[in-house]
Amino acid sequence: MSDIKVLFAASEAVPFAKTGGLADVAGTLPGELSKLGADVRLIMPKYKSISQSFVDRMEYVGYIYIELAWRHQYCAVLKLVCEGVTVYFIDNEYYFNRDGLYGHFDEAEQFAFFSKALLSVLPLIDFKPDIIHCNDWQTGAVSIFLKAQFKYDEFYKDIKTIYTIHNLKYQGIFPKEVLGDILGLGWDYFDSDGLEFHDCVNYMKAGIAYSDLITTVSKTYAEEIKNDFFGENLNGIINKHAYKLYGIVNGIDYQENDPAADKRIFESFDAENIEGKFENKRMLQQSLVLPQRRDIPIIGIVSRLVDQKGFDLIACVFEELLKLPIQLVVLGTGESKYEEMFKNAAAWYQDKVSANFKYDGVLAQRIYAGADMFLMPSLYEPCGLSQLFSLRYGTVPIVRETGGLKDTIMPYNEFTGEGNGFTFANYNAHEMLDAIKRALGFYGQKDAWEAIIRNGMKQDFSWKKSAQEYIKLYRKLLAMEE
Repeated sequence: MSDIKVLFAASEAVPFAKTGGLADVAGTLPGELSKLGADVRLIMPKYKSISQSFVDRMEYVGYIYIELAWRHQYCAVLKLVCEGVTVYFIDNEYYFNRDGLYGHFDEAEQFAFFSKALLSVLPLIDFKPDIIHCNDWQTGAVSIFLKAQFKYDEFYKDIKTIYTIHNLKYQGIFPKEVLGDILGLGWDYFDSDGLEFHDCVNYMKAGIAYSDLITTVSKTYAEEIKNDFFGENLNGIINKHAYKLYGIVNGIDYQENDPAADKRIFESFDAENIEGKFENKRMLQQSLVLPQRRDIPIIGIVSRLVDQKGFDLIACVFEELLKLPIQLVVLGTGESKYEEMFKNAAAWYQDKVSANFKYDGVLAQRIYAGADMFLMPSLYEPCGLSQLFSLRYGTVPIVRETGGLKDTIMPYNEFTGEGNGFTFANYNAHEMLDAIKRALGFYGQKDAWEAIIRNGMKQDFSWKKSAQEYIKLYRKLLAMEE
């Protein structure tokens, strides 16, 4: 028998539904925690978009009714075991049989229903977790429901909550009438220590204020969100609860992303034999109609083309960048001004720039495997995964020292031979350009460059490592006195 029981609550998880990084975490972390001996089960909404092949395998568990303020709503539970993890789906056609996961007019009600339902169905599914692990604003109301509306029920008495912030920017902010009309809570919860946020109700603030522990997706981001610049107007409440805030960096799936076995890339390779990497580079150049030159480094970018990802810095020094002896391969979609910038560059510099405005998982993987350097000059980056994929595939990251980028990329030190990339500290275009030029200087030194590649490939940013840190935190929470 496992000594820790965890219900992992998320609004999306691969392979069922995905809009962003939360889905990757929710789809992978429970399985890794299970391998370490915890009994971890995932719970999420049953969306219309979930593939029929999964729906056909779901087993009906039962149904109850959920009281949401004055509403009396049907709630069925379905179950599916996927890669060893039991997944429960909250089924209500009115709330979840819709196109798209988010952005509906009644989101406040939708995710209040999900939060209350995942608590209410626990006796039905016959699972009493020690900890409910909530994620982002969509499950922000779980902890306050537990403390305000379930605490008198013996079944729920000892259940603890952990709340993970994946991106502080998205908070679930709604009119204050939501407090009584949807959450069914009294005005005593509507203050600066509770849900009140500029005369509105804030679901993420509820998660921060009422959960037993808070985590976010890197140690540096956990520090950054305490200040005004990164705090998104929540740094006051975060500082108040800083004693229970921890940073644990996300991992990536090392089996799915293995250069020695990945069928999506042109040629397999590993840290001991990196020759295959240069064949990936040649084939990437060929497929994108760039000159096949090993002596010219490819700088790869796989990203949303938006300000947050540092594209205003790139725009600022774009002419100078294109004068350097490089090839630039860009994959992503975003703001039209940046798409236009790369489109024009690809027309003017056909032997230097390849611009690809789409989502293409195979091409992304080929860029991670075939590029020499990977540019990520983000304004802020809670964790970041692209730099981890780059390291795994022997591509040297050039990043700004923020959030997870600072935690995972160590600047190369030519005197000690340590380091796995190149970094710059200030959000400044010429500092970024200097970091790129520094990387180009070492690219010309074959032995040094190959050492940097191997340094990155030998590091462990798998989920196993992160899962071990979460287990430690779970144990810490369960050892705490009431």
